[in-house]
Amino acid sequence: MKALTRARNELFRRAPDESFPDLTSLVAHCRTAKAESVDRWHPPRAITPALGDGRLDLSLGLDGDFTLNDWSFSQLCSLAHVNKETVTRLTPGTAAQVFRETLPGGNKPLQVFTRGQAVRSVHGVGYTRLHNADLLAAVQEFATDFTPPQKAASGGTGLYCGEQDLFAFLIDPTGWAEIDGEAFAPGFFVWNSEVGKRSLGVQSFWFQAVCANHIVWDAVEVVEFTRKHTASVGDSLGEIRQIIERLVQQRDARRDGFVTTIRKAMGTALGADPEEALKELTKHGFPKGLAKEALALAEQKGRFTIFAVVDALTRLSQQLVYAGERAEADMKAARLFELALAA
Repeated sequence: MKALTRARNELFRRAPDESFPDLTSLVAHCRTAKAESVDRWHPPRAITPALGDGRLDLSLGLDGDFTLNDWSFSQLCSLAHVNKETVTRLTPGTAAQVFRETLPGGNKPLQVFTRGQAVRSVHGVGYTRLHNADLLAAVQEFATDFTPPQKAASGGTGLYCGEQDLFAFLIDPTGWAEIDGEAFAPGFFVWNSEVGKRSLGVQSFWFQAVCANHIVWDAVEVVEFTRKHTASVGDSLGEIRQIIERLVQQRDARRDGFVTTIRKAMGTALGADPEEALKELTKHGFPKGLAKEALALAEQKGRFTIFAVVDALTRLSQQLVYAGERAEADMKAARLFELALAA
């Protein structure tokens, strides 16, 4: 089992306006971006620097002048083989002259991706775009029961889209199933960039806990697929669909068995009396103080069933300060379900 930190890394690098409350709003944002964006193909001679209102713009022949954002400016510097940090120190007029002398010539067209009057990216003929909206359409096709995790301590939702890339973290909070006698739920990450910032990818997994910083704890059956934005990138949607579909199929098959285990745990007593139940918990590694507290909570439900005790232990674990301690306590509690299977 492993800890997955990809969602945590995204959480701490995202600005508040890149976070979306749910998949519906993220999909709507990406569809709007796709509808308003245009690929403009021009020969190098038709792409020239221009002076805007105290800034450097890009002229695209008869299409007019367009502004540059940080990412498209970085790509322009890369195409011209000039140092970005050096060019940013120059006046717009001097910078324009630098690009006039260094931008590539030739006959191979460049694709300039725009939205409104802003350039989102600049690429050569070897780059093939995959829109975020198309990726999310594939996700929605199969992951109908999946939602973002609980909000992070900082307010991040796990659903992000900025001017450079997309990242989505989705789980099925009702999809708990049994794997090797322990409880796991399914989840996955997907990511993409319409402007060449990162590859296309998906990572599916089964997990036991997600902490307040969106670290995925104790992940198993981790499957990852990535693809660069080359000519065949569109075919990758089929692979992503299959990975998510397999995850859903596994969930459905395993959930049936898990439901049977839960029902049995709800009808099986941990012990004939509080003293016997206390001995059983201490035998499984629970401190006596914690065990007594859990049994007191379970007693409120009228019976020391395995399910009631596990539920009480899980509620008490949420009072622990550290995520690692919470995850360990939850795993120990989940192992008590094995007693129901053996009964």
